[in-house]
Amino acid sequence: MTGRGARRSEMKIAFIGLGNMGGGMAANLVKAGHEVRAFDLADAALTAAREKGCATFAAASEACKGVDAVVSMLPNGGIVKAVYADSVFGHAPAGAVLIDCSTIDVATAREVAALAETEGYAMVDAPVSGGIAAADAGTLTFMVGGSANAFRRAEEVLACMGKAVIHAGDAGNGQAAKICNNMLLGIHMIGTAEAFAMAQKLGLDPQTFFDISSVSSGQCWSMTSYCPVPGVGPKTPADNDYQGGFATALMLKDLKLAMEAAATAGMAPRIGAKAAELYEAFDAAGNGTRDFSAIITDY
Repeated sequence: MTGRGARRSEMKIAFIGLGNMGGGMAANLVKAGHEVRAFDLADAALTAAREKGCATFAAASEACKGVDAVVSMLPNGGIVKAVYADSVFGHAPAGAVLIDCSTIDVATAREVAALAETEGYAMVDAPVSGGIAAADAGTLTFMVGGSANAFRRAEEVLACMGKAVIHAGDAGNGQAAKICNNMLLGIHMIGTAEAFAMAQKLGLDPQTFFDISSVSSGQCWSMTSYCPVPGVGPKTPADNDYQGGFATALMLKDLKLAMEAAATAGMAPRIGAKAAELYEAFDAAGNGTRDFSAIITDY
């Protein structure tokens, strides 16, 4: 495990996927002194990347030429598999380390890593914990799956974008850690929202309940760091009408991935499945772009 203070050498890095998370991550690689060759399908994302010091390219395969590392932040496993097969393998030098920071299903992460190995590349899956603000600030946590050698090579790149880089084990284990963590987060947020809603209905002032629970046995990150009640605790998306942060649609995506992974492992989560059901209903009601803590408004 390491953080941002590690010693680094200048590298040439391709960055594929410059959305809400990827744009800030690529900018932090530039700030760390690396040459970043960026690609995205959206012209606006490419313009923003250029303004932050990235060189931009019309094709991902062009961005990958001559690089020391490839970093990707993409929407789903199908896109990850297609991008690596079509634009990375055979285009990036064989010595480049491949780092996929997307949140995707465990099976696809392992499949793409195996294909990379067949093509002669070292590859890791390195999904992140932390939202847009953490991506911009370079304070993400990376959960990394891959061989010890691949992790060692990827660590230097990831440390420029995060506060912690943790080796979770073999290929796919980064994704496993991410979806288990976010399943727990979804469960905690629903529980926190229900507790605040019930406290208010029983006549407790929200701030008073926070003052008690945040130093008692019910305290959790969703309470003390990401409180879903406006004006209570540290500043959170609740104080901005639930805008920004971690969108409900993304929480639902992670919960669905968790349920898929559990099924392949022969497990049937009960509370996790209920959390997925509640967030699916909340998303279907038109709340997909709101922060996931907005689920408190359902009570």
